[in-house]
Amino acid sequence: MSDKSVSDMTFEQAMAELENVVSQLEGAQVALEDSIKLYERGEALKKHCEAKLKSAEEKVAQITLGADGAPTGLTPVKGG
Repeated sequence: MSDKSVSDMTFEQAMAELENVVSQLEGAQVALEDSIKLYERGEALKKHCEAKLKSAEEKVAQITLGADGAPTGLTPVKGG
């Protein structure tokens, strides 16, 4: 488990760590206290990935395509 803050991770980093957390919870004998910590970290990673995906979807949705398939305009993206 990484000590890096979830909020500082890219989507790819968070997904890789989330896969690692799931692997540890499924495959190894992990002490109860460690399992709880892993689960909490996994939940934070999941929420972070969902937020990153939603942000990406919103950015893509803001691109307007014309009849010829070329972008005709962009709506400014709010924040992050």
